[in-house]
Amino acid sequence: MLSNTKVSHLYTPGSDPVTFSVDGVRFGCALGMEVVYPEVFLEYERLDVDCVLFSTHGPGVPTDNDPFALQSQALAAANSYWVSYAGVAPSGIVGPDGDWLTRCPSDPAPAIATTDLDLTAENYARPWRRVARSGLYTQYQAPDDPRSLNRAEL
Repeated sequence: MLSNTKVSHLYTPGSDPVTFSVDGVRFGCALGMEVVYPEVFLEYERLDVDCVLFSTHGPGVPTDNDPFALQSQALAAANSYWVSYAGVAPSGIVGPDGDWLTRCPSDPAPAIATTDLDLTAENYARPWRRVARSGLYTQYQAPDDPRSLNRAEL
């Protein structure tokens, strides 16, 4: 996913998610402004990645409230995987719960953020979301129930 300027004048957009594995850890790749498209990150959840590597220039100057960094945290928690954030805000790694596990210093000096990805830890949210998204609720729906049909009253 590209900005209008980039797709019009600079780059050719991709068409498929990019994944690779290293030592049993499955990675996905995102860049630029793709963090504002949750469907990109949801597709990586469907592809069973453990960590999305997200690199961006970001929307502005280094700050702890950088919207792309905040969205990275939200997407990590919503999809129950790690997100490596490399951008203008202090870069770092977000855990599957949405908390920063490590961050680089905010001063403009070269730095590397590292952490261990514990693939043995039980992740209850991810399997449950998959069950819920697979049609679990269909059997409980009552499409002809008058209370469901009349949405103008309580």
